[in-house]
Amino acid sequence: MEYQFSDRISALKPSAIREILKVTSNPDVIPFAAGNPAPEAFPLDAVREISQKLLAENPILALQYSVTEGYAPLKQAVLADMKRRYTIGREFDEIIITSGAQQVMDLAAKVLCNEGDVIVCESPSFIGSLNSFRAYKAILKGVEMESDGMNLEKLEETLKTEKNVRFIYTIPNFQNPSGVTMSLEKRKKLYALAKRYGVLIVEDNPYGETRVAGENVPAIKSFDEDGIVIYAGSFSKILAPGLRVGFAIAPREIVAKMTVGKQGSDVHTPIFNQLLVYEWMTNYDFLAHIKKIQDVYRSRLNLMCDMIDSELGGFFNYKKPEGGLFIWGELPESVPMLEFVKEAAARKVAVVPGIAFMINADDRTNCIRLNFSTPTDEAMVKGMKILGELKKEY
Repeated sequence: MEYQFSDRISALKPSAIREILKVTSNPDVIPFAAGNPAPEAFPLDAVREISQKLLAENPILALQYSVTEGYAPLKQAVLADMKRRYTIGREFDEIIITSGAQQVMDLAAKVLCNEGDVIVCESPSFIGSLNSFRAYKAILKGVEMESDGMNLEKLEETLKTEKNVRFIYTIPNFQNPSGVTMSLEKRKKLYALAKRYGVLIVEDNPYGETRVAGENVPAIKSFDEDGIVIYAGSFSKILAPGLRVGFAIAPREIVAKMTVGKQGSDVHTPIFNQLLVYEWMTNYDFLAHIKKIQDVYRSRLNLMCDMIDSELGGFFNYKKPEGGLFIWGELPESVPMLEFVKEAAARKVAVVPGIAFMINADDRTNCIRLNFSTPTDEAMVKGMKILGELKKEY
């Protein structure tokens, strides 16, 4: 039988990162292409204790259907924490618990975009979000990244010339893949532009708690007095990505539509996982755990940068990020990037080609993305030495 697929899914290609991760499942492959939290970043004892408690004391609540908006105590705890630490959330805002921050992108596009509407994105940007937007047949317009965030002159040109721009998508902290952190000045100007042109902002912040250097920069959502910012957060990088617990804080009317959209997707985020997150937030020192994670990633980042400098110095041009999980850098123009990536894979070192993160099919880049959170220190040293040997061939 010849199968007929919908137009929206036929146009999508598999995520290059997910495809590469199939290769990295081989334990012999050094996973510079991954994006998984380090094994020592998981609070295993706490998760084990909480799971046993939930099943012993409240098994029906933990295993029964629940409401789409999310477990009310968890919603209250997250919103209180966001207000206390980051001044996020106004009287007009509401919160919804989602199946990871990725679902926030899907719901934003689902409830805000018709076919042919425009979403403005940083270029390069996270392929998972881009594919969510493409699934709803939105037109993506890329704005190039600079060392302190999106090029705002080009952003304004895009807002002036494009019709039906529904929202601007940004990852302001340790952007994936570039590692760039948007400056406070640019955050305020981006907000002002969105307000002037009547466009929403989707602020995706999965990496904000992984800062290992520099000072925290206020979230765009923290100065949202006009109800134009949808803020996406996640427990994937600070607790466990497999739990798939994220959240959106957005104007109440938008959250109401997201709730309807979510009902048709997964009914609700697994309640057992939500209860686990709530117990962890309220009965454990989760801020101390975040500090522990930061210490782990500071060490990993420093090691990878030291190895890049010693093995790929003068060959791989990069800027050290202040957090996140990735290093983004450019190979010399004379080096065919895709060939380099394939040769590295043949030597059992997996890296992600930069083209996977570009907005348009005809965009070009000679960059690659390296992950420092997943490989062990030993594997990182070994992998960088292999890349150093490969460098000599070019």
